[in-house]
Amino acid sequence: MTTQLSEPATRTWQSDPYTDALRTGKGPLYLRRRDGWLLPLEIERWCAEPDAADETVLSRCTGPVLDIGCGPGRLVATLARRGHTALGVDVTPEAVARTLRAGGKAVCQSVFDPLPREGRWGTVLLIDGNIGIGGRPAALLHRAAQLTASGGSLLVEVATAQVDERVEVHVEDGNGERGASFLWARLGTRALITQAGDAGWAPYGTWHEAGRHFVHLAR
Repeated sequence: MTTQLSEPATRTWQSDPYTDALRTGKGPLYLRRRDGWLLPLEIERWCAEPDAADETVLSRCTGPVLDIGCGPGRLVATLARRGHTALGVDVTPEAVARTLRAGGKAVCQSVFDPLPREGRWGTVLLIDGNIGIGGRPAALLHRAAQLTASGGSLLVEVATAQVDERVEVHVEDGNGERGASFLWARLGTRALITQAGDAGWAPYGTWHEAGRHFVHLAR
């Protein structure tokens, strides 16, 4: 399962145009579904300081924090400045490099590979749509449970619509450049809570801020 889930994401997110956008901190950047549907990726927000919605996530972090798919590291670096033990994990070398430059700690590998503090993270984050990693949310929720301490938390950003889909997508910019295709998933609140229960998570609360929706799950 580890190889099947980690390899497609690794090949995709290490390639252009996502890496190019990370280097510049600028878009446009999109996920395109095979039927042509586009999902804008907020690369400028990811490369900026945490916004009001991010602060609602940061305020709920307790204990050591693991940020799955940390991207350029705005959350990890901010947590470190505020005295938390925090680690990002991302498959893209440029994302990890930006996290380190911002003052955070991160490792360049898949979440399905062995990680530090397995079973001892107080809070695990799946923000910016990262519940979609690998296109198999159930497997990702089970993996998050393995990583989190008993009584710990999983904070997940979900789609604003009540969707439950697994799709083939690719990353592209506004100039015709595109990356390799890979599997992704999108879940709304109801679908996430349903799947989370099978992985040993209990719903603790939901909230929304600045047009973004979040779910707090307890281990």
